[in-house]
Amino acid sequence: MRRVTAVGIALTPLRPACARRAAAVGALVALAAVAGAVGLTRGRRARPPTYRTVAVERGDIEVLVTSTGTLSAVTTVQVGAQVSGLITELHADFNSVVRKGQLIARLDPAPLALAVRTAEAAVARDVADSMLKAFTLGQATPLHANGLLTDNDYVAARTAFAQADAGLQAARVALARAQQDLAYADIYAPMDGVVQERDVQAGQTVAAAYAAPQLFVIASDLRRMQILVQVDEADIGQIREGQRAAFTVAAYPGRVFRGTVAQVRLQSATAQNVVDYPVVVAVRNPDRALLPGMTATVRFEVARAAGVLKVANGALQFVAPASLRAQYAAAHPRAGALPAAGGRDVAALWYLDSAGSPAPAAVRTGLSDGQSTAIDGAGIAPGLRVIVGVASTDATPTAVASPFQSEQGPAGPPPGGPPPPGPGPGGR
Repeated sequence: MRRVTAVGIALTPLRPACARRAAAVGALVALAAVAGAVGLTRGRRARPPTYRTVAVERGDIEVLVTSTGTLSAVTTVQVGAQVSGLITELHADFNSVVRKGQLIARLDPAPLALAVRTAEAAVARDVADSMLKAFTLGQATPLHANGLLTDNDYVAARTAFAQADAGLQAARVALARAQQDLAYADIYAPMDGVVQERDVQAGQTVAAAYAAPQLFVIASDLRRMQILVQVDEADIGQIREGQRAAFTVAAYPGRVFRGTVAQVRLQSATAQNVVDYPVVVAVRNPDRALLPGMTATVRFEVARAAGVLKVANGALQFVAPASLRAQYAAAHPRAGALPAAGGRDVAALWYLDSAGSPAPAAVRTGLSDGQSTAIDGAGIAPGLRVIVGVASTDATPTAVASPFQSEQGPAGPPPGGPPPPGPGPGGR
């Protein structure tokens, strides 16, 4: 017990010293943390912002109207049967190349031949009856002239002859119709072309009582085809006859076909409150790679500018913050008024100069395809980096750049950017 007491007495005076040391260490740590935070804040504030940029390029700009349509032959004819009967012969099949006047099918001629014989018999009967009535009238005429035959009998003889003659004419018409029906048993190709469809088989009976049944569909020469494209009413005003068009089909993904607008039809169609107009595109198909019924994605070339300087539309839409404009105005007091975005043909671009600092330039704008716009201005050259957005304003980026845009830091573009803006952009 004495030893424990002695130890307790010895430890008591050490407690205030430890507390003072701990407080001193804590103060030093807090001071270091504050100094580090202040230094980090100053470092972040001192670091210049980074920008998202794209390069000015030289290339072509096309304004296009895109739609879809279906390929078809220029002329398509449905071949049918004008008489009923049993199909006994077929001389054409799918994809058969036929010539105008070529026999492609034949119906059983036996029933039609019997109809011809019946009509011939009716004609012979009516001829005999007409001859009899003509003889009777010939006998009655002089008797009536001499007063030996009453007027009523004479008129009856004349009427009987007229009726017999009319019956003979009707019989002859029926004979001609029966002969024509017999000729219709042979079905010929109405034009040169290719059999696109065959809807019957040999031994099948077709009935033509109310409408001609379809036997074949023959398409004209497939080396010349057409596309029927439905174009929205908002774009139809940009389509005109003779305009060039390019299209692709799923069967040949890497191949681009060419065509020409042959007709803009006035027949509109409304589907889901959208008004469309049919446009016919004439297509040459020398190798017959294109087939009827293929779906084509058609692009009409409305306008084109070749070999122009162009930039992404995001660069023309970039609005510099007020702080950036004020900073530039303070650094370049003699630069004059800064170019303002907007206007019909004038826009403001902000680019990175050779030192990596933002600077404005006034440019004239031209044709736009919705993604890029043609530009022209003093000092604008391919490769110039123009600003499309602010990536960050401190050490940690706060925005993610688009995969279609590149990052440009202080390195900047190649030497020789546009000169500082003057009093204002010049007119076109």
